[in-house]
Amino acid sequence: MKILIAVDGSPYTRRMLDYLGSHPEFLAEHHEFVVLHAVAAVPARAAASVAKDLLDSYYDDEAERIFKPVRAFFKKQRLDVEFVAKVGHAAEVIGKLAKQGKFDLVVMGSRGHGTLGSLLMGSVAVKVLGHCETPVMLVR
Repeated sequence: MKILIAVDGSPYTRRMLDYLGSHPEFLAEHHEFVVLHAVAAVPARAAASVAKDLLDSYYDDEAERIFKPVRAFFKKQRLDVEFVAKVGHAAEVIGKLAKQGKFDLVVMGSRGHGTLGSLLMGSVAVKVLGHCETPVMLVR
């Protein structure tokens, strides 16, 4: 199975990793794993006034800050994992990569606002479901 694991560094990411760790069927060696973090884009006006290499360095640093504890988790599990950082809106990035990469499953944490909360505040998880044709497992 090819599994896309979307992370954002929140406590919900930690909860999702704890869930995966307690369900060894998801962490089998024969699965292929890609960990994805979508770094929010710097507003265009601000980006235009910064050197491209400085902006790229910022995006890389932001992604690595999120990836560091996730790398430790997968190292402890003794699994080889690919880490991918993309710039953009999380839901769109996740949905696009899930389709392009022909993933079998997307796994992500969710805070679980419920229907009304999601309607009022929006939810990356709800938007992923709207952008993604791949099955999505949300862990609360």
